[in-house]
Amino acid sequence: MSGSSISSILLSSTNPERLRDWYAEAFAPKVDRTPGDPGYDVLDFNGFYVMLDKRDDVGETNPQPGRMFLNVETDDARSIAQRIDALGGNWHAPLEVRGGSLFATAIDPDGNYVQIIEFSEEARADMESGMTDSQPT
Repeated sequence: MSGSSISSILLSSTNPERLRDWYAEAFAPKVDRTPGDPGYDVLDFNGFYVMLDKRDDVGETNPQPGRMFLNVETDDARSIAQRIDALGGNWHAPLEVRGGSLFATAIDPDGNYVQIIEFSEEARADMESGMTDSQPT
């Protein structure tokens, strides 16, 4: 095991408040603000943090959103898709069943791809058994 881990991502925007509000409404993470100047809005997705930063060196929308997907695992993909629809959201790939699991790719207000995943019980069991089998001895 390396001594490193990834626990957050900094998502830069010309309008971080708009992103904060969209993510908060769509996914209902805990929303905090870091102290200091500049402070960041921080979205807590059960211990993975999305920090939102205002920057002048980025465009209004992401010109290559396929470079990175934010993957949001959930136990209720349908309700999240409905909330995104209610927000007037756009879809790169609408909600569909793949191998018993639900997948969709939404487009956030800055044009970033956000993949929604609801794994089936079978898929979760397969992943858990695969992870157990691949552990170093």
